Amino acid sequence: MHFMHLPAKKSLGQNFLKSKQALREIIEAADIHHTDTVLEIGPGKGVLTAELLKNSGKVIAIEKDERMIEYLSLLFASDITSGKLELISEDILTYEPKVKEFKLVANIPYYLTGQIFRKFLETENQPSLMVLLVQKEVAERIVARDGKESILSMSVKAFGTPKYIAKVAAKYFSPQPKVDSAIILIKDISKRFFIESGISEQRFFEIMKAGFAHKRKVLVGNLKTAFQELNPEKINQALVEAGINEKARAEDIGLSQWEKLIKAL
Repeated sequence: MHFMHLPAKKSLGQNFLKSKQALREIIEAADIHHTDTVLEIGPGKGVLTAELLKNSGKVIAIEKDERMIEYLSLLFASDITSGKLELISEDILTYEPKVKEFKLVANIPYYLTGQIFRKFLETENQPSLMVLLVQKEVAERIVARDGKESILSMSVKAFGTPKYIAKVAAKYFSPQPKVDSAIILIKDISKRFFIESGISEQRFFEIMKAGFAHKRKVLVGNLKTAFQELNPEKINQALVEAGINEKARAEDIGLSQWEKLIKAL
């Protein structure tokens, strides 16, 4: 097979990035230094990998596609020999990072977006920051551009601080996806919110899911439906203590109010 004509595999959600501007913005957002170890998901043909190698101390690239492994092994032979690049043939969802401190920087397959966020935010061994290329709409949901929160935005904000970096138009990918993408940065990643609030992650997500269960319904109605074992008066009282209006929907509420509400429940 001629390596230059490696077609993207639809089953792996491959869309190769071909914008130098986007690469620069990713590297800049990740604030990469020569002391950093960077974990890359799905390096594909290695355009981002090459930039990461220039700027970091070490890159660990996880690639599921055997064709790409073969191609990257030739392309970055000297970096692999020197130990600067570790190329691992594995599925990112089963891979467990061995390094303690790392940054996660990647152009990820869209269909794995939710699972990648969950895996790397909820794990004990979190990255210090994440810079990911995701669908533009997903990036906008995470930073709640329209002022409306979601389970996704609240889950991310419980672990770190998201920032929308830049849009990357569909035409800068090969093959061209149907939608535009965006670079999102999540920094200051930690478990601090859970440790300081004393709320368990399990409890947080249980109440969050209940609150967002029916988009059209007000929050108090969703909570009463989900927690029928609780006295409805207790739920009303919890809302008052958290300073939440009885007509509020889950999408109107920020993290600090969720914290008060969960503690009051």
